[in-house]
Amino acid sequence: MTETPNSTDTELDKPAPEAVERPWADVHAEQHKMLRLAPLQTDRTTGGRPLRFVEFGYAERSNKELSLLRMSISLPGQRVRKEQNHLDLWVDHATHSVTFQPESGLQIEPANRGIGRFLLAQAVIWAQKKWSHYRIEGFDLANKDAQNEDTRLRRDHVLRTQGFDVVYADAQHLKGSVKAVQVGELLDKWNTEKLQFVEILEAAQMLQQAEQNLEELDVKLRKQEEKVSKYKREDTGLRFTISCLVAFAVFQAGLLIWIATHR
Repeated sequence: MTETPNSTDTELDKPAPEAVERPWADVHAEQHKMLRLAPLQTDRTTGGRPLRFVEFGYAERSNKELSLLRMSISLPGQRVRKEQNHLDLWVDHATHSVTFQPESGLQIEPANRGIGRFLLAQAVIWAQKKWSHYRIEGFDLANKDAQNEDTRLRRDHVLRTQGFDVVYADAQHLKGSVKAVQVGELLDKWNTEKLQFVEILEAAQMLQQAEQNLEELDVKLRKQEEKVSKYKREDTGLRFTISCLVAFAVFQAGLLIWIATHR
């Protein structure tokens, strides 16, 4: 007698479908531009925000099935974790859908300098050139961002400013998500008071101006040093004169005392 296989066991024995591996895993930034992070007031959560320059890098790939915009932010003289400062925008031409990676969310260093909004704006600009009718899939927001109220509000403000609809499934604002939206409905602006592109000629002019300022400061410093040296020489001369006057006064006093006692 043959044993009838259990349908549940049969389903369990079936291998799970393999995740589709996307191409271009080894693609790195090929185009580079300089960004100026404007000096801002110290923030109570993120700390000091001085003037800073960072590098924006990006690369594009496309075939019949997929298109990719890969963006990154590099900090001169500073290393960041591999999950920080990068954003991928994937376009699926079969489903007319657009998704972001990493799925864990955009993690930016330094925070609160306008970089996150800038990257989202660049993604929107790129996608709207050809695929405004495509749809950006909804996604869940990381719970860790909701643990700090200032961080959560800042994140939600960035997303809503770009045209995303942020909703919460609970009153504590812990289970947040972004609704699906058409690419053409998003906004391609960022806060240019916080972050600006710096062109090569402009950077050269800035360096030239900085060098001129250093030369002017060097001249002022030399003048101040000459004044200090002059004052030191005058002070030395005055000290010598005072010492001579004191010695002469002591001599005079001693002489007067000797005359008075030897009459």
